[in-house]
Amino acid sequence: MQVAVTFNGKKITKIQVVEYPTESGRDREINSYAIPTLNQEAMSAQSANIDGISGATYTTEGYQQSLQSAIDKANA
Repeated sequence: MQVAVTFNGKKITKIQVVEYPTESGRDREINSYAIPTLNQEAMSAQSANIDGISGATYTTEGYQQSLQSAIDKANA
């Protein structure tokens, strides 16, 4: 999972998921609903501290780690 984050100062203005698992039909199914929800929650929270999505644990964890890394780099 890899996200690209756009900031305006310290405010997150855009999150784009640029890499995510698509190997199986199940991966594609989970990500089709999980990624938009994660994006919406992260934009509202303005952080990687967001609720997990039931049934999408690995997607959620990968998303949070990638987002936190991007936030940390932007604040460095």
